[in-house]
Amino acid sequence: MDNSARRGKLTIFLGYAAGVGKTYKMLEEAQQLKRQGHDVVIGYFEPHGRADTIQKTESLEIIPRRVINYRGRDFEEMDAAAILARHPEICAVDEFPHSNIPGAERAKRWEDVMVLLHAGIDVLTTMNIQHLESLNDQVREIAGVHVRETIPDWVVQQADEVVLVDLTPRALMNRLQRGVIYSKEKAERALDNFFKESTLGALREMALRQTAHEVDVRQVEEPAPAERILIHITEAPATAALIRRGKRVADYLKADCFAVAILPPGAPVPDELDRQLDFARKLHIETRVLEGEQPAETLVDFARQHGVTQIFLAKPARRTLRFLHKNNLVMQIVRLATDRQVTIVAERRPA
Repeated sequence: MDNSARRGKLTIFLGYAAGVGKTYKMLEEAQQLKRQGHDVVIGYFEPHGRADTIQKTESLEIIPRRVINYRGRDFEEMDAAAILARHPEICAVDEFPHSNIPGAERAKRWEDVMVLLHAGIDVLTTMNIQHLESLNDQVREIAGVHVRETIPDWVVQQADEVVLVDLTPRALMNRLQRGVIYSKEKAERALDNFFKESTLGALREMALRQTAHEVDVRQVEEPAPAERILIHITEAPATAALIRRGKRVADYLKADCFAVAILPPGAPVPDELDRQLDFARKLHIETRVLEGEQPAETLVDFARQHGVTQIFLAKPARRTLRFLHKNNLVMQIVRLATDRQVTIVAERRPA
């Protein structure tokens, strides 16, 4: 059967922490599909020394990894070219959010997976909720860590199925203490840091909520967007968090989303502002750079002309009441946009 004319099906096994059983469940599904007569291979598998998970790879064909030399050291990455040449019906790929080593054809493993899907190969893959881009700031607030390997929400939204792999925090911590997940020394460090019951409970709740949302999105026919979101883009560091927040709201509301920057007439786009706009584009947000002598009026006029219903602004970083002054840009927009919902977002900080 020639699968090249169709896009492959993407199935994501979603968890909230290492050790909940995502890879085990993915390989269990791969084994079941093979028993049903499907052509299944493993494109990438990270064993982490877990014997029960390793056992699940038995009888499954494993595509050898590609070795890349970087700064005098050899690193192993998934060989997407070899998988394409083999062209199986189904490919299991562990650690969806992984960043490839410099020298690979693509920067991220999820980009490799997209190539496989485009070639008509079905993919089973794994990820944790903290790697979802729009939740990055919430995870930092809950867990006190900044997750650098993230996946844009639009990529996850393309999945045909999102399967929650769940385990109670207490059961997960018990597995950790028994040495099932990590070695004893690494487990002790984990219990002192990320693997706290309160942190795991909060992350689990996020995973449950996200999975429910993914189910709703796939079951309900999408109506024409009734809401339109505008995110005000500036050079401020807090803008990245504002973009994530606005895009997540837009996704939940199935709303169109704009990222808009305002510059004086003829002014070049500063490098930091350009980086923020590029980040918005990577999240599939439509970006605009407008020119205007009066930034607040320019922004609100754009909002009215494009039917924007909600405007997202970043709260100024100064911890004073200065931002409430009538000449402050945020307050000018609030005063002008009385016919729109305006949300002022404060930067999240770790507890």
